[in-house]
Amino acid sequence: MDHMAGYAREPAPAYRRAYEEQLRARIAPDKTADRSGPVIRLTGAGRGFVLYRDLAGLEGAELDAFIADQRDRFDGLVEEVEWKYHDRDLPADLPSRLLAAGFVPQEEETVMVGEAARLAAPAELPGGVRLREVTARSDLERIGRLEETVWGYGHGWLVDVLERSLTRAGDPIVVLVAESGDDVVCAAWVRFHEGTDFASLWGGSTLAAWRRRGIYRATVAYRAGLAAQRGFRYVHVDASAASRPILARLGLLPVAGSTPYVWRTAGHAPA
Repeated sequence: MDHMAGYAREPAPAYRRAYEEQLRARIAPDKTADRSGPVIRLTGAGRGFVLYRDLAGLEGAELDAFIADQRDRFDGLVEEVEWKYHDRDLPADLPSRLLAAGFVPQEEETVMVGEAARLAAPAELPGGVRLREVTARSDLERIGRLEETVWGYGHGWLVDVLERSLTRAGDPIVVLVAESGDDVVCAAWVRFHEGTDFASLWGGSTLAAWRRRGIYRATVAYRAGLAAQRGFRYVHVDASAASRPILARLGLLPVAGSTPYVWRTAGHAPA
């Protein structure tokens, strides 16, 4: 019998429980945390985050006041605040209450989880393309330029975030580029969440001319291999609509829908 067959039978609810218990309200080493009732407020790299596993039964006017209080405590400290809503979060009208408080929904995502060992199978790259781990500031700046080309706006902030992440203690990352000659055609990174079963995959932006050629798939396999080598069972991705079909074909399972709700602090326009 195929020793990997059991992975396909593990239900998505088991993955969701692991994600909920280990990641949703976890405090990353590079963030400053402040607990407030059922939520944790985090600040770091000019951004604020509201994390929670549940809202302890808050609803109605009491919830409205609580949301406003969390929002206002970030004013003057960060440029924007993210409250990530997950489907099945209660109460059911939480999205409308976030909207009423000035939070703006961003692109919907799908939380996907898969087994690192299964995803680590080597993937074929197009001829002339190689994967390389990078740490130098010059390479991170090349990644920033790639992201700017793909998304159409500056990513200088990302260069700084990656550089800090590469040098800090706790939750280490590995940054990966796919190169063709002197050109970076795709960039991705993996963060290893110490004390959990999870490594999370980020990035994956690919130049338009290089898409649908297996490069993103190869970066997933490479990063999953690193996770498995370090003893992490799961990989987690907050997947966009574009990447979800690719990840599903590779064997990751959707465990929750999520929507980041963002509030821009005083002096910053809505997202």
